[in-house]
Amino acid sequence: MLKNISISHVWVLDQDQAVDFYVNKLGLEVRSDQNLGFMRWLTVGVPGDMGREILLELPAPPSVDTQAAGQIRELVSKGATGFTVGFTTDNCQKTYEDLLNKGVEITQEPVDRDYGIDVGLRDPFGNHIRIVQMK
Repeated sequence: MLKNISISHVWVLDQDQAVDFYVNKLGLEVRSDQNLGFMRWLTVGVPGDMGREILLELPAPPSVDTQAAGQIRELVSKGATGFTVGFTTDNCQKTYEDLLNKGVEITQEPVDRDYGIDVGLRDPFGNHIRIVQMK
Protein backbone atom coordinates (compact mmCIF):
# COMPACT_ATOMS: atom_id res chain seq x y z
CA MET A 1 0.00 0.00 0.00
CA LEU A 2 1.27 3.48 -0.87
CA LYS A 3 2.04 5.71 2.11
CA ASN A 4 2.98 9.14 0.72
CA ILE A 5 4.50 11.11 -2.13
CA SER A 6 8.24 11.35 -1.63
CA ILE A 7 9.41 13.02 -4.85
CA SER A 8 7.98 14.77 -7.87
CA HIS A 9 9.69 16.83 -10.54
CA VAL A 10 9.63 20.18 -12.31
CA TRP A 11 11.20 20.65 -15.74
CA VAL A 12 13.85 23.37 -15.63
CA LEU A 13 16.07 24.63 -18.43
CA ASP A 14 19.10 25.49 -16.29
CA GLN A 15 19.71 23.78 -12.95
CA ASP A 16 21.97 26.50 -11.52
CA GLN A 17 19.36 29.14 -12.32
CA ALA A 18 16.74 26.82 -10.81
CA VAL A 19 18.71 26.63 -7.53
CA ASP A 20 18.90 30.42 -7.46
CA PHE A 21 15.13 30.69 -7.86
CA TYR A 22 13.86 27.79 -5.76
CA VAL A 23 16.40 28.24 -2.94
CA ASN A 24 17.32 31.93 -2.89
CA LYS A 25 13.91 33.33 -3.82
CA LEU A 26 11.33 30.77 -2.68
CA GLY A 27 13.32 29.69 0.39
CA LEU A 28 13.59 25.96 -0.31
CA GLU A 29 16.73 24.01 0.56
CA VAL A 30 18.89 21.73 -1.57
CA ARG A 31 18.38 18.15 -0.44
CA SER A 32 20.54 16.36 -3.00
CA ASP A 33 22.95 17.56 -5.67
CA GLN A 34 24.75 14.64 -7.29
CA ASN A 35 26.47 14.26 -10.62
CA LEU A 36 25.44 10.78 -11.76
CA GLY A 37 27.45 11.05 -14.97
CA PHE A 38 24.44 10.71 -17.22
CA MET A 39 22.51 13.44 -15.37
CA ARG A 40 22.62 15.79 -12.38
CA TRP A 41 20.24 14.64 -9.65
CA LEU A 42 19.19 17.91 -8.01
CA THR A 43 16.38 17.99 -5.46
CA VAL A 44 14.99 20.71 -3.23
CA GLY A 45 12.44 20.75 -0.44
CA VAL A 46 10.69 22.95 2.07
CA PRO A 47 12.82 23.27 5.23
CA GLY A 48 11.35 21.02 7.92
CA ASP A 49 9.24 18.96 5.47
CA MET A 50 11.57 15.99 5.12
CA GLY A 51 8.98 13.75 3.48
CA ARG A 52 8.83 15.45 0.08
CA GLU A 53 11.33 16.61 -2.52
CA ILE A 54 11.15 18.20 -5.95
CA LEU A 55 13.56 17.02 -8.64
CA LEU A 56 14.70 20.03 -10.68
CA GLU A 57 15.09 18.05 -13.89
CA LEU A 58 16.49 19.01 -17.26
CA PRO A 59 14.40 17.78 -20.19
CA ALA A 60 17.06 15.48 -21.63
CA PRO A 61 18.02 11.83 -21.88
CA PRO A 62 17.79 9.49 -20.03
CA SER A 63 14.32 10.56 -18.86
CA VAL A 64 13.15 11.61 -22.34
CA ASP A 65 14.59 11.27 -25.83
CA THR A 66 16.18 14.20 -27.65
CA GLN A 67 13.09 15.02 -29.73
CA ALA A 68 10.78 15.00 -26.71
CA ALA A 69 13.30 17.11 -24.77
CA GLY A 70 13.07 19.83 -27.42
CA GLN A 71 9.29 19.76 -27.29
CA ILE A 72 9.29 19.96 -23.50
CA ARG A 73 11.71 22.92 -23.52
CA GLU A 74 9.42 24.72 -25.97
CA LEU A 75 6.30 24.05 -23.89
CA VAL A 76 7.96 25.06 -20.62
CA SER A 77 9.28 28.29 -22.17
CA LYS A 78 5.76 29.20 -23.32
CA GLY A 79 4.28 28.47 -19.90
CA ALA A 80 2.16 25.81 -21.58
CA THR A 81 2.82 22.94 -19.16
CA GLY A 82 0.14 24.08 -16.72
CA PHE A 83 0.31 23.91 -12.94
CA THR A 84 3.56 22.36 -11.71
CA VAL A 85 3.79 22.74 -7.93
CA GLY A 86 1.85 24.22 -5.05
CA PHE A 87 2.94 25.40 -1.63
CA THR A 88 1.16 26.58 1.50
CA THR A 89 2.04 29.52 3.70
CA ASP A 90 0.76 31.00 6.94
CA ASN A 91 0.66 34.54 5.51
CA CYS A 92 -0.02 34.82 1.78
CA GLN A 93 0.14 38.62 1.67
CA LYS A 94 3.57 38.73 3.33
CA THR A 95 4.85 35.90 1.13
CA TYR A 96 3.58 37.76 -1.93
CA GLU A 97 5.30 41.00 -0.85
CA ASP A 98 8.58 39.17 -0.13
CA LEU A 99 8.53 37.46 -3.54
CA LEU A 100 7.64 40.70 -5.31
CA ASN A 101 10.61 42.42 -3.62
CA LYS A 102 12.88 39.60 -4.82
CA GLY A 103 11.78 40.16 -8.42
CA VAL A 104 9.67 37.02 -8.78
CA GLU A 105 7.21 37.12 -11.70
CA ILE A 106 3.74 37.27 -10.16
CA THR A 107 0.97 36.05 -12.46
CA GLN A 108 -1.89 36.69 -10.04
CA GLU A 109 -1.92 38.86 -6.95
CA PRO A 110 -3.38 37.35 -3.77
CA VAL A 111 -7.07 36.51 -4.16
CA ASP A 112 -9.47 35.48 -1.39
CA ARG A 113 -11.17 32.22 -2.42
CA ASP A 114 -13.44 29.71 -0.68
CA TYR A 115 -10.45 27.57 0.36
CA GLY A 116 -8.06 30.39 1.29
CA ILE A 117 -5.92 33.21 -0.07
CA ASP A 118 -4.11 32.22 -3.25
CA VAL A 119 -1.29 33.80 -5.30
CA GLY A 120 0.17 32.73 -8.64
CA LEU A 121 3.72 33.05 -9.93
CA ARG A 122 6.10 31.63 -12.52
CA ASP A 123 9.63 30.39 -12.23
CA PRO A 124 12.28 31.74 -14.64
CA PHE A 125 11.48 28.98 -17.13
CA GLY A 126 7.70 29.48 -17.36
CA ASN A 127 6.43 26.90 -14.84
CA HIS A 128 3.26 27.90 -13.01
CA ILE A 129 3.38 27.82 -9.19
CA ARG A 130 0.62 28.51 -6.68
CA ILE A 131 0.96 29.48 -3.02
CA VAL A 132 -2.07 29.35 -0.75
CA GLN A 133 -2.90 30.34 2.81
CA MET A 134 -5.55 27.76 3.69
CA LYS A 135 -8.66 28.81 5.63
